[in-house]
Amino acid sequence: MAASCAFTLLSPGSVSSSSAKSPRRFRRSGVVAMASVGQKVYAPGVAVSEGNGGLPKIDLKSPHGSEAEIYLFGACVTSLKVSNGKDLLFVRPDAVFNGTKPISGGIPHCFPQFGPGPMQQHGFARNVNWSITDSEVTEGDPAVTLELKDDPYSRSMWDYSFQALYKVALHSTSLSTTLKITNTDDKPFSFNSALHTYFRASISGVSVKGLKGCKTLNKDPDPQNPLEGKEEREQVTFPGFVDCIYLGAPSELTLDNGLGDKIVISSSNWSDAVLWNPHLQMEACYKDFVCVENAKIDMVQLEPKQSWVAEQKIELV
Repeated sequence: MAASCAFTLLSPGSVSSSSAKSPRRFRRSGVVAMASVGQKVYAPGVAVSEGNGGLPKIDLKSPHGSEAEIYLFGACVTSLKVSNGKDLLFVRPDAVFNGTKPISGGIPHCFPQFGPGPMQQHGFARNVNWSITDSEVTEGDPAVTLELKDDPYSRSMWDYSFQALYKVALHSTSLSTTLKITNTDDKPFSFNSALHTYFRASISGVSVKGLKGCKTLNKDPDPQNPLEGKEEREQVTFPGFVDCIYLGAPSELTLDNGLGDKIVISSSNWSDAVLWNPHLQMEACYKDFVCVENAKIDMVQLEPKQSWVAEQKIELV
């Protein structure tokens, strides 16, 4: 689906401070205007500008020195730099920024389908434009909320009315996300989902702790018939191709990215995890990243007006 050459902005007149009980909290709400690519609208710590390929992106900046970038196309976080200046996320060199395919890297969405299935791989949420509905700053830390609703394109694959809200908040050493899916239809629907996070890494030195004891679905060697097993290792390493689902994963994993950084990935209501590195299938870049994904593999069923919420936090420790 091609990207539009216009993007949604927030009304400059809708900035307001909150009550005296929270004097350092500011909020900007409402989607009220369209503007051509290149125009910038600023809130404290929030800027909307032209990114790669002319696609609009949101720049979040914390007074603590951390920065993040989010593209409206796919609501994809493509960069997270904490106070040490290192980018914890990875965008593949073959990533395309022209609105014709999902952005390969950062934190892409998998919704309403994870993996292959009746619709396109990983669903459509990563392949469409989202809009800004809200931004706020609390104690100097900026946050923005993006929205996706059904349209003819989504209904051609998944014929339901829904609302997805995705809040991204930047802190001094971390980035937190909250995904809320609401059934706005008059009939129930089901889905599964994941955040397909690419971390910058040196793959020979990468390890992930916290998965020992989890039931595994190993997609190597046959992704169509994953092998069931149990993780026995304290640390999972990546000596070759890895594509494995961990069911009932704990709410906290620790990633050593092989570059001298330890990253804690914590979650709420993402019940599973996925580890992936393509090895020689992507010879040009497999040594430079690892995917550690929070996921919900079992189908979530929502009745009309019901919502499902899942949270993630990526923190450099």
